[in-house]
Amino acid sequence: MKRAIKYSFILFLNFLTLTCLAQQKMQSLDELINTTDPAWPLVLKWIDSAKNKVEVLKVDSAQAKEALFNTQVSTYTTLGAIIYNTGGIIVDQGWLRILGSGNVKLNRSVSAWNKGKTIKEYGDQPAYLLVADDAVGGFFAINYGAFGQDLKSIYYLAPNSLKWESLELGYTEFIRFCFDGNLTDFYKGLRWSTWNQFIANLDGNKSYSFRPYLWTEGGMDIEKCSRKLVPTEELFKFNINKQKELEAKAGTKTE
Repeated sequence: MKRAIKYSFILFLNFLTLTCLAQQKMQSLDELINTTDPAWPLVLKWIDSAKNKVEVLKVDSAQAKEALFNTQVSTYTTLGAIIYNTGGIIVDQGWLRILGSGNVKLNRSVSAWNKGKTIKEYGDQPAYLLVADDAVGGFFAINYGAFGQDLKSIYYLAPNSLKWESLELGYTEFIRFCFDGNLTDFYKGLRWSTWNQFIANLDGNKSYSFRPYLWTEGGMDIEKCSRKLVPTEELFKFNINKQKELEAKAGTKTE
């Protein structure tokens, strides 16, 4: 009887530990806003010297504070600095969208965009955190355990494979790549010949969907695919569901 009680007590303690890990105590804004060594001045230098076209979207102070608190990152970090100081960042005429605290052109904050996708409630510890996406339905995320042991590495859900692929970059390195990297080379096969004629006024909450699907044999040549704009939210959910479906089929074949 005593052993049973002891065992039940241990299980209860384990449950409490797991609950605390899943929903950690949220830090206050004062704790998150670093006034002595914020990352933003450094990010500004990268923007000023960027090789690619970079547009910093105007920030709304109230939205920035809300997004920073809900994301629970410090402005000491590059991610926290971008959330707190921008409504988001548009790269390469709108092809690439880096999420901040939200703006009319990119009406999605990091925290709001992840809620219902990678977390249920603010303060939850995500297995991965969505931080950017692009015009062709590719999504970038920080790995917090969902994709492997390389924690805090950036992964890309490629629209032509529907697989999370490691970029072998941390978030700061990813931002530097967005500003200075060869995006033409990175997106080889994912840009049609006249892509830049369509991107300049693209709504940051929409992305292109292609037929045939880019991950199929028929979708290997993007020049031959038809395309239409759809809500990015809708495309993300579709891609994730399709990814699970393809993985299930592959598992069945292996067995």
